[in-house]
Amino acid sequence: MKLKDFGALILLPVLSLGLCAAPGVAQERQAYPSRPVRFIIPFPPSGGTDIVGRMIAQKFAEQLGQPFVIDNRPGAAGTLGASIAAKAAADGYTMVMVTASFSISASFYRNLPYDPVKDFDAVGLVASQPAVLVTHPSVPASSVKELIALARANPGKLNYASGGAGGINHLAAEMLKSMTGIRIVHIPYKGLGPALTALLAGEVQLMIATLGSSLPHIRSGKLRALALAGAKRSSSAPDLATLAESGVAGYEVDNWYGVLVPRGTPRGIIGVLNKRIVAIVGSEDVRERFAALGFETAASTPVRFADYLKSEIAKWARAMKDAGVTPG
Repeated sequence: MKLKDFGALILLPVLSLGLCAAPGVAQERQAYPSRPVRFIIPFPPSGGTDIVGRMIAQKFAEQLGQPFVIDNRPGAAGTLGASIAAKAAADGYTMVMVTASFSISASFYRNLPYDPVKDFDAVGLVASQPAVLVTHPSVPASSVKELIALARANPGKLNYASGGAGGINHLAAEMLKSMTGIRIVHIPYKGLGPALTALLAGEVQLMIATLGSSLPHIRSGKLRALALAGAKRSSSAPDLATLAESGVAGYEVDNWYGVLVPRGTPRGIIGVLNKRIVAIVGSEDVRERFAALGFETAASTPVRFADYLKSEIAKWARAMKDAGVTPG
């Protein structure tokens, strides 16, 4: 299942909610939640996951009448915060925002303190954010074809940045290496912010970064965008082709954001949360705010998100094997 398949899922639930949401809100508030809810963000403040999580938490609080308290627990590409959530009581008062890195961690780390499928229940997708292959302007390549040729002519001499081993931008670059046969060197940093700063300073030559964080620098000329990493073009940069369109056939990396709860959380509570997510990401103000930051809204049923998560875990396991990436 591909992330783009979820777009159509937003329409029918949102239309239905628009017709029947009001009578159910009072009942939801009486039954759940009756006290503040902890919303774990397993990454530092101000990053993409934190931005999405805070928007959703604010809307949850407005609609359900209780605070949804952000708890930033960064570490090990999101596995620390996920571990805390997995061990929490399955009562609906702990949630965790996960990203594509969650599905990568299933294969990248040998001894995860949780099972990414068995220890969580899916609530729903929230958003996606396109990734983009960017270079420092000093790199003598203005297209994907030219970059590949340059890397092949200079094996091991180009460096790429990531926000840390096991993150999506690390594995996305490793996938690019394996699919094109180039040799570029991984330089990990402690977060996407420091990695992007290093690229802007010319300490490294390239990176597969989030489009939202890169767009201001692309527009100012401080970075050069070569192609998008996802399956389709972005409304934020409609003239920018994908890597698949640029000659790397079959390349597709989507960074997504979704909500999980500890396994065993009552189905009724999961239903309440999913219903709210669908309404939130279907609202015009959220769509506009997300678009301004380079995000695209997404929504799904809990079952379809669970199936998608399993497919992502399998995809990244294959990608790691093909790229020769050794679990850490």
